[in-house]
Amino acid sequence: MSNHTDPDDFEALYRSYAPLGLQVAKKVLDDPAAAEDVVQDMFLQLWRNPGSFNPARGQMKSYVSMVARSRSIDRWRSRAAERAALERLATEARTSVRDSTDGADQRALDAERRRELLSAIVKLPSEQREAVVLAYCGGQTAREIADGADVPLGTAKSRIRLGLSRARGHLSEAA
Repeated sequence: MSNHTDPDDFEALYRSYAPLGLQVAKKVLDDPAAAEDVVQDMFLQLWRNPGSFNPARGQMKSYVSMVARSRSIDRWRSRAAERAALERLATEARTSVRDSTDGADQRALDAERRRELLSAIVKLPSEQREAVVLAYCGGQTAREIADGADVPLGTAKSRIRLGLSRARGHLSEAA
């Protein structure tokens, strides 16, 4: 491809290499929808920053394989961290209910609040849920979340803020 900033050239590039990127991403993620997201993000980044591919460093085929694999691994790690944080939250909820020295009525109220909180978090859009869980259960900073999701810092902060706001809304609906 001589000029992948030209829409026709870029379309041909996408048609030629997107299947390879999809194949690589599916192997890592074992999730066709997530793999498609990775490939879309990868080509969007290539469109926005055509200098990210340097033909002097290798072929487009190698570049697509490497970037698809790297981004898929990042996404897999992020999803694994989210799942682990939710599991920790659920475990802490069960443990604190068992360990509570309060009366049975207080333990029941605490357990119900935890269930409502988990329900509110699960209802969030995936990007907001991931950001909230990584920040509050995983202990990650907004910068770490932004780097892991390959988004600007402001986007990560917005996802956390919007996720918390929506979770509060879900909790007030349940009350």
